[in-house]
Amino acid sequence: MLFIAILITVSFWILRPFLTAIVWAMIIVVATWPFLLKLQALLWGKRRFAVMVMTALLIMVIVVPLILAIIAIAGNAEEIASGIKTVSAFTIPPPPEWVNNIPLGGSKLTELWQKYSALSHEELSAQIIPYAQTALRWFVAQAGSIAAIIVQFLLTVVIAAVMYSNGEEAAVLVRKFAERLAGERGEEAAVLAAKACRSVAIGIVVTALAQTTIGSIGLVVSGVPAAAVLTAIMFMLCLAQIGPLLVLAPSVIWLYWSGQVLLGTVLLVLSIFAVTIDGFLRPLLIKKGVDLPLVLIFAGVIGGLIAFGVIGLFIGPVVLAVSFTLLKAWISDNQQQGDQTS
Repeated sequence: MLFIAILITVSFWILRPFLTAIVWAMIIVVATWPFLLKLQALLWGKRRFAVMVMTALLIMVIVVPLILAIIAIAGNAEEIASGIKTVSAFTIPPPPEWVNNIPLGGSKLTELWQKYSALSHEELSAQIIPYAQTALRWFVAQAGSIAAIIVQFLLTVVIAAVMYSNGEEAAVLVRKFAERLAGERGEEAAVLAAKACRSVAIGIVVTALAQTTIGSIGLVVSGVPAAAVLTAIMFMLCLAQIGPLLVLAPSVIWLYWSGQVLLGTVLLVLSIFAVTIDGFLRPLLIKKGVDLPLVLIFAGVIGGLIAFGVIGLFIGPVVLAVSFTLLKAWISDNQQQGDQTS
């Protein structure tokens, strides 16, 4: 036992620099494995051709957008910060009467609203700028070194390609290991974990891409400045389960404020569609595999981002989803044994 513990510790220490890439590659491969098999059938049953196509798709669909988003945000951090400092032409209107009629907290909300609506342009900017700059610095810090992240992404693609090539052998090994740990229930748990991993990964990424695509079309069509940077920020916010509203709402307000009513209306319609599409698309994609609460996914995304950086956006929700699925299966199994005993 001591010898095995030493081997495990040393192996973990050696693989520690690659663990994040290995976990992320495993999540991607599990999520896209059915698509690989369909692609292989179309390419005359040649696995190597399917692996080449899947690797290229991974680079174009996941790696390139993330790298461009990080580069766009980090590279324009100073311009974004200077743009925040120039926000002095915006004032908060007085609160409407219905706010005061809100039960419990209406009077306090009205008082707070009146406090900020009474501020001048300069005073309001002085209140907003420190928080906006802090949020921007936090994001850039979480993004970390661009070079390191690019290397991590490329390493993930390489590992994913290897897993694609030997996926069946790896699946058999995982099932045997799970069966060795917990018998038949262990193998069932491994299958449940794979379903949870596939559902969450597809649900988060596909929904984020759909929202970002709709929002970016609206930004480009309406002629909003710095559309590329805003699209990058919107993509990261969608991955973080915050949604595109923080980007699209100020853009719509800016268009109406500058007198571009038609373009503002066009962006408003597309924004409503982009903001609301996740309400049915993400649950639909996730529930195809397993039934998971969206609160769990949100907590996993935010916690993963804080714990692991940008890659944690994917790792966090998948780990929580797998843990939740296995825990629910274990509880259900225990209840069935209790019912049989009684």
